[in-house]
Amino acid sequence: MSHSALAAADDAFAKALAASARGPQRDGVFALWLVVRAALTAAPPAAAPARRGDHLRALAGRLKSLNAPAPLRRSLAAAIADLAAPRGPAAAVVLAQLTAPAAECLGRPAAEAVQAATRAARLGARVGSAA
Repeated sequence: MSHSALAAADDAFAKALAASARGPQRDGVFALWLVVRAALTAAPPAAAPARRGDHLRALAGRLKSLNAPAPLRRSLAAAIADLAAPRGPAAAVVLAQLTAPAAECLGRPAAEAVQAATRAARLGARVGSAA
């Protein structure tokens, strides 16, 4: 089951990728997109904890091959560690912490895409806890 915000996040990040220049900025947008997708799939109602650890380890390995700006790279590594922690913060909190580094390193469109994903993760968490 996929999170309802994945389609909107994919669209926003596809536009940000198209607008970014080759090099660290494009790699940064792509890396951020991968982490946002991982966070949304870890959030209710899409949570599938059985394979989450394997997925996050593979994601961390993939991010090492990308040339993202250093502040963003550190933030993404921290986000993956938070998502992998058994009692880590909620996905919406992890995503909210990525907004500032995204704005600083990649610009406003990427930060707005992260903010939209954060709102969707919060909404999904409220819906999941109401059930």
